[in-house]
Amino acid sequence: MVRTIAATTPDELRQFCNLPGETPLHAKPDGDEHLLTLVEDEAQARCSLWWHGLPAMDNHRLGYIGHFAAHSATAARDLIDRACRRLAQLGRTLAVGPIDGSTWRRYRLVTERGNDPPFFLEPDNPDEWPGYFRDAGFEPMAHYTSALDLELHKIDPRVADTSSRMAALDVRVRQMDPASFDDEVSRIFDISVVSFRTAFLYSPIDREQCRAMYEPLKQFIRPELVFIAERRDAPVGFLFAVPDWLQAQRGAAIDTVIVKTIAILPQPEYSGLGGLLLSQCRNRIAELGYSRAVHALMYDGNTRTRRLSDRYGQTMRGYTLFSRPLSALS
Repeated sequence: MVRTIAATTPDELRQFCNLPGETPLHAKPDGDEHLLTLVEDEAQARCSLWWHGLPAMDNHRLGYIGHFAAHSATAARDLIDRACRRLAQLGRTLAVGPIDGSTWRRYRLVTERGNDPPFFLEPDNPDEWPGYFRDAGFEPMAHYTSALDLELHKIDPRVADTSSRMAALDVRVRQMDPASFDDEVSRIFDISVVSFRTAFLYSPIDREQCRAMYEPLKQFIRPELVFIAERRDAPVGFLFAVPDWLQAQRGAAIDTVIVKTIAILPQPEYSGLGGLLLSQCRNRIAELGYSRAVHALMYDGNTRTRRLSDRYGQTMRGYTLFSRPLSALS
């Protein structure tokens, strides 16, 4: 027998958070509702639903499906069907998933795996999961790629002109100061909330939430790989990169750096600053003895970022975020 329930009791929430074979969730997971699918009374699938405080998109009222995990097609079918019907009941018109409440957190699925193993901070999933969403009537909503950069000594001739323009504007680039970690994260936050506010499915966060996101990464950061651009001491851009620590966990030497985030204030005078930061980062990566860089998790709709990455890298992986209209269930 297959049944999906709303997990509300302490025992049900323990099963939800500790689904066998999955990374445990926080004891009080985010979300407006938590669904747990039982097959012969054994927990086989889970997801959380969000419907409060989501961004607007066209004429749709969005509902998110996240914290997704499923151990069989049967369990996934029942779970996703219940999730969609619940969101429709609440007046949502478009289900989006998987997304853990916000694009600041884990979202999308690997749909084109390629030949390289997962890298540090990359979402991963069983290859069956995209099919579970497609079988439930979901279609691709957005596509993302990661690119592999193997030519770290390749030079973009446009960078010299950008460097001169930034110097004339009194823009200076420095590395992160690990002794002032909280202050540095605060500067990253000031840039991010402006740079990303027009991004696809953007939701605002506060300064403390940003600090909480970066705090677990503190032990993994090499400050030489985090660049902050400032104009008269005010932050105007940053690049965050980190070694691929998953290589070490696999027992291999770390030869790869993950370029995770580039954010620049949107004023026209800072055009090209992202390319300058990436060029400086690539030089530093090579100087430190690494041989590869990954430009991670780029939204295909962000043509500026994709053009920047395409100067150096070749696509290595693809990811998809799915959606399903809910009007037929209303």
